[in-house]
Amino acid sequence: MKFGINLFPTVGPAEKSAGQHFEESLRLAELADELGFHHVKTVEHYFHEYGGYSPDPVTFLAAAAARTRRVRLVTGAVLPVFTHPLKLAGKLAMLDNISRGRLDVGFGRAFLPDEFTAFEVSMDESRARFDEGVEAVRRLWAEEDVVWEGTFHRFGPVTMLPRTWQRPHPRILVATAKTPASAEAAGRAGHGVMLVPSINPREQVQRTLALYRDAASAAGFKPTEEDIHMSYNCYLAEDGQEAREKGRQASERANQALASAVSAWRETRSTDYPGYEKIVEKAGRGDFDRSVAERKALVGTPDEVRAAIDEIRGWFGDFTISLQVISGAMPFEESARTMRLFAEHLLPHYASND
Repeated sequence: MKFGINLFPTVGPAEKSAGQHFEESLRLAELADELGFHHVKTVEHYFHEYGGYSPDPVTFLAAAAARTRRVRLVTGAVLPVFTHPLKLAGKLAMLDNISRGRLDVGFGRAFLPDEFTAFEVSMDESRARFDEGVEAVRRLWAEEDVVWEGTFHRFGPVTMLPRTWQRPHPRILVATAKTPASAEAAGRAGHGVMLVPSINPREQVQRTLALYRDAASAAGFKPTEEDIHMSYNCYLAEDGQEAREKGRQASERANQALASAVSAWRETRSTDYPGYEKIVEKAGRGDFDRSVAERKALVGTPDEVRAAIDEIRGWFGDFTISLQVISGAMPFEESARTMRLFAEHLLPHYASND
């Protein structure tokens, strides 16, 4: 298994300035590189404390690339619905070169109504815009003299510069939150997937992974552990009670940020997002103890977290875990402690068992 760090901010100016958040996150990226983690990942969101300190993951990861040497850099995810594919392909190709081929690109559909409203994009076009955007970017990376005649964009012939460092292009990962069909389509296309097991029952995650792996196999694509990413909130301490108390505080703070961000779903409906109005009912009411017990969050001593990961591995097989170590406005020192404890006690164990 592979383990990386997901720097998904759930914080606002009342707790940390943007400058403080970015400097601390870059220090954590350096620490991830030093300690031997697989990747550093960050998100694209706007306006809300739920992700809003990261409107452009490419900018952050470019800074991280300059301060690291080995760790991979992952967009988790960029949102093609809000960016012209020529712009997005060029920015990502530039980052791939700056990092000398350490980039993996996760694409997501977006799901917050306020973002679609601000960018003047219909949520009912989300799926079509996503599919078109990902394929257009892929072709711009892999081909020359590209002519694109899509529903939303038309251009060409153009040859993108710079060309990507990795050929034919960086690894592509597709975010699938609640729609198994998205994972199935990713498998058919030979892409990887990014899942968030905390928002779905274990059985649904297993079904989604089975659909993905079967579709990939039928397409002649054999996914590795690096093609399947899942994110887990993580808090480690030498004392398990301390980990649970502070982990609970961070979880409640993160849930508040999510609840605020999804509140517009009370008045929003979209054919591309069936059932998403139910998010409002669940957001902000997370059961922390149940989440830990059901292995949807990794909280406790290193031994307790290792037992949780072993059980998760039995359910889902080998994959890549992104540890969310800053969720809920976590103090820098506590995030760094979680990373150090994980690197000391868990990374060697899983490296020897791969």
